[in-house]
Amino acid sequence: MSTFAKRPDRFIGLHFFNPVQLMKLVEVVRTINSSDATMKAATDWCRAIGKTVVSVGDSTGFVVNRLLVPYMLDAVRVFEQGLASRDDIDNAMKLGCGYPMGPLLLGDYVGLDTTYSIAQIMFDEFREPRFAPPPLLKRMVLAGRHGRKSGRGFYDWSTNPPS
Repeated sequence: MSTFAKRPDRFIGLHFFNPVQLMKLVEVVRTINSSDATMKAATDWCRAIGKTVVSVGDSTGFVVNRLLVPYMLDAVRVFEQGLASRDDIDNAMKLGCGYPMGPLLLGDYVGLDTTYSIAQIMFDEFREPRFAPPPLLKRMVLAGRHGRKSGRGFYDWSTNPPS
């Protein structure tokens, strides 16, 4: 996108996390043309609005999604293979790793359709098996089971939403 800007040296990316008002992190993305002054201005502004900044290079998935998406996809694979139940997978990661929620619940919050789309983009870019969406995730998305926003994903949000 910076190649279309009149001042590509003043172009950067800001990757906020949802919900923006609660999540503290912003990935400030340096393009190949971003100047140091632009990076500093963006970083200063993000800090001024109360965010914690990590500076990242311009690559598909940046840092958080490059690490998070394979984790979530592996959880779907573990569930799909019958290695553990939904609740056991989520509880294992919450209690064993100290995460605030398990990967399947997180997928429902993010949106299984969104997770699928991000995984597909990353797989198309890198051709690494760890980014390939599992068949179960694809079937759930095609069936309209997108998670919280559709009322059904790994959890049933319509009758018994997870706490």
